[in-house]
Amino acid sequence: MPTIYDVAREAGVSAATVSRVLNGAQTVDPAMVARVLTAVRELGYRPNAVARNLRRSRTSLWAVIISDIGNPFFTSMVRGVEDVAQQEGYSVVLCNSDEDPAKEETYVAAALSEQMAGVIISSSGSVKAAKTLIDSPVPVVAVDRELPRGAVDTVVVDNEGGARTATEHLLAAGYRRIACIAGPEGVSTADLRLRGYTTALPGDPVIVRADFREQGGYDAMAALLSSPEPPDAVFVANNLMTVGALRCLTERGVDVPGQVGLVGFDEIPWADLVHPSPSTVTQPTYELGRMAARLLVDRIATPAAKPATIVLPAELHPRGSSTPR
Repeated sequence: MPTIYDVAREAGVSAATVSRVLNGAQTVDPAMVARVLTAVRELGYRPNAVARNLRRSRTSLWAVIISDIGNPFFTSMVRGVEDVAQQEGYSVVLCNSDEDPAKEETYVAAALSEQMAGVIISSSGSVKAAKTLIDSPVPVVAVDRELPRGAVDTVVVDNEGGARTATEHLLAAGYRRIACIAGPEGVSTADLRLRGYTTALPGDPVIVRADFREQGGYDAMAALLSSPEPPDAVFVANNLMTVGALRCLTERGVDVPGQVGLVGFDEIPWADLVHPSPSTVTQPTYELGRMAARLLVDRIATPAAKPATIVLPAELHPRGSSTPR
């Protein structure tokens, strides 16, 4: 395998000049740059990434820590992150915390020990992980969910506004006993969507907390149907719980939207393939990831800048599950 000294000999320059060219220095004579790059190409030289990272005290990797790899919401979001990372010369390491704060803390520790160039995180709610990141010198961006107890660059959607719009839509459709299947307490998306629901509701709220998982949505819907006064509509605070709630309604022979109307938060990939199609509040998932990556690039370039928060709009897509009566 050719070394930097072989390249220097082939190009007729010093090893220091080769190093400066490969590291993007702007002060090298263009003719020398051309000779070095020609030698690199002809010899098939590949820089030693480990050695380069030791010199920089930082890798060219980003850790992207998401809360649930099984949730299709994150597929497009991570694609947005990766597209920007590739354009900027970074690679992405994807970590799945699985909504487990302990697992999230382990990934945060690994990202710091491996000297990642930056971290993009959709927090599961771990205060310890958040504090570790904030106290570290590694640039951090929170995406989808706010980081607990910390001011960092953040990209989210208007969760409260989206939930309020969904609840108002159900009221306008003629439903009156509207329940909410909410996410875990202390997770920003869950708390804000619950606030949007309660703000729009003229009467007393009916709330069941679940875990943002399909089975959690199923169990919550079952509990609501078994209550003394079952709801005639439900707002479900994420896509996986919406799938679970719909499965429960189908298995129990409940007519949707005749007996129970439904609106979920987050798009469902197959929403238009079932009947009735579930109404959803959709998020610009790719743009969430892209904007988070742009903020990370800016934070790496200017570490001392004031943290920025970007709030993207959420949009209601009414479908068959909430058809007006």
